[in-house]
Amino acid sequence: MKKLFPYFILLLVVLFVSCGPSEEDKAKVKIEQANAFLQKQDTTAALLRLDSISKMYPGAVYQVNAAQNIAKQLRFEVMERKETQLDTLNATIISLEKNFVKEKTEFDRYTQYIHKRQTFQRAWDRSYIQVHLDERGDLYLSSNYHGDHWLNHFGIRVYDQGEDAKTDSIPLGSVDNHHSDFMETKWEKVSYRNGKDNGVIEFIAKHVGRNLKAVFLGKEYYYIILEKYDKEAVRDAFELSKAIKKRTNLENEIRALQQRLNIE
Repeated sequence: MKKLFPYFILLLVVLFVSCGPSEEDKAKVKIEQANAFLQKQDTTAALLRLDSISKMYPGAVYQVNAAQNIAKQLRFEVMERKETQLDTLNATIISLEKNFVKEKTEFDRYTQYIHKRQTFQRAWDRSYIQVHLDERGDLYLSSNYHGDHWLNHFGIRVYDQGEDAKTDSIPLGSVDNHHSDFMETKWEKVSYRNGKDNGVIEFIAKHVGRNLKAVFLGKEYYYIILEKYDKEAVRDAFELSKAIKKRTNLENEIRALQQRLNIE
């Protein structure tokens, strides 16, 4: 009798395990969780639950098929929504592009957007802040000084009524701190690439209606009042940059969804 006791315990364990939730039951719980997330408009979380079922419970054939069908329908609906968003965004980009001239020289890797109020013909002989944008949505700022003596400036600060934004410093002699002269006229162009505008672009874009001033920071300070059309140029480029980058993200997301649907 004592020898039978261990086998009796083992039998109880087997019976206990066999009476637990089946893979179909566990998979069904996952589907219910996915449905709960859908009720909360959280499609991403719902898809994560649905996609996990075939990996976690491959034996739950019925629930796996159901989950895959639901996920496929969800992805199709998400793709349709994103395509609608893309159509709307393309219309916005076309509208914003009207303020720019597109240009690509032999020195440019990407097409450049030149704001119509900041073309060379309109701006070569003045001191101003210029915005630069290319077809990728890459955006940066430059400060352009035109005068009769060197400022040797390395940055700018834009301000109004106690609020301001200041660029990072671009050292003299660097590729982004350019000097040239002709006769008695001096030109300085400092470019703040890769985020070195330090929020100045956004500050200008959000305060176009204010009387913004700028000081060129160098061996001496040089002050200008930003022209309305220069502020508008920065705002227009800022908005177009965001739209172009958003379009790129949407196109990538739609492409990924199409590939997933083709596989399924």
